[in-house]
Amino acid sequence: MARAVWKGPFVEESLMKKVDNYKANPKKIPIKTWSRNSTIIPDFVGHSFMIHNGKSFIPITISEEMVGHKLGEFA
Repeated sequence: MARAVWKGPFVEESLMKKVDNYKANPKKIPIKTWSRNSTIIPDFVGHSFMIHNGKSFIPITISEEMVGHKLGEFA
């Protein structure tokens, strides 16, 4: 069952804070996250993530084709 359109895509609040800090930080260290169920939004394009797959962190760089998918699909 899909999420209601009026609610918008789910993105964990702590992940959004990390992305905002990433934009302001001159060091481009990948963002570590355990939130595999967060939806990739256009703000994430070009950022690097380390997505936890249950055992280790998988490095992913977000591209435009990934928008609308979940982070867990690429880990």
